[in-house]
Amino acid sequence: MYDKGLLQGKIAVVTGGGTGIGKAVATALALHGADVALASRDGERLEAAAAEIRKATGRRAIGVPTDVSDAKAVAALFDKVEADLGPVSILINGAAANFVRPSEMLTSVRFRKVIDIVLHGSFNCAIEAGRRMLPRGEGTIVSLLASYAWTGAPGFLPSAAAKSGVQAMTKTLGVEWIGRGVRVNAVCPGLIDTPQSRERLWPEKWMSELLLDSIPNRKFGTEEDVANAVLFLCAPKTSYVAGETLVVDAGTSLGGTPYLRFVEKAGVVRKARPK
Repeated sequence: MYDKGLLQGKIAVVTGGGTGIGKAVATALALHGADVALASRDGERLEAAAAEIRKATGRRAIGVPTDVSDAKAVAALFDKVEADLGPVSILINGAAANFVRPSEMLTSVRFRKVIDIVLHGSFNCAIEAGRRMLPRGEGTIVSLLASYAWTGAPGFLPSAAAKSGVQAMTKTLGVEWIGRGVRVNAVCPGLIDTPQSRERLWPEKWMSELLLDSIPNRKFGTEEDVANAVLFLCAPKTSYVAGETLVVDAGTSLGGTPYLRFVEKAGVVRKARPK
């Protein structure tokens, strides 16, 4: 889809890069010329993912165990990446966390834990990246969101609150930094089919069927769909885009699916009616 040299010479940090969408995005960046550093708390997974990326792409890839909720740890992450790979020009904020349960069952400790990882973690990484990118006058930051950042979602209160904050941060930094050469945007994946989502979100067939019926084209998205959107926002020719959220969900968050299903069924009924 994109030129293989699209990101040649770029150094990217991908938080949450050891598994799932984060790993897929890191792989896509490497396939298009970037050297990548993967960050999360699980060092074993990081090294396995980095080795896989090195083998598949021929690019440099390292894993750096990091707690993104700790600003000092994030600064150390960037120091190591700069020492091992070079100045960071791309940051992907992909670290995620949640406790899925009725809101009245949440504790402040668990709520704060999600906020610390998702919102504070994205802030820590974005600010640390900005401090290094702004003096050079170039850089790209892309955060991964969820559509419940603006709609809310029953059972997902901590993540919804945190992602909403990340979206506000994206808009603010997008305006604040674009004039200084650093563009800040976001990608919002819809229901993406990954091993993690199949295990945690729709482990039974009736669950996946119910969710598929909520998607206009009745198809889950793929990790590649998300990675391609990230590549678009990292590409040099999209440097005029700032503070935006690119939604990748087949139109699900637009809210028209119930009526679409009604029209589909009504159409079948009309065709079957005797004259």
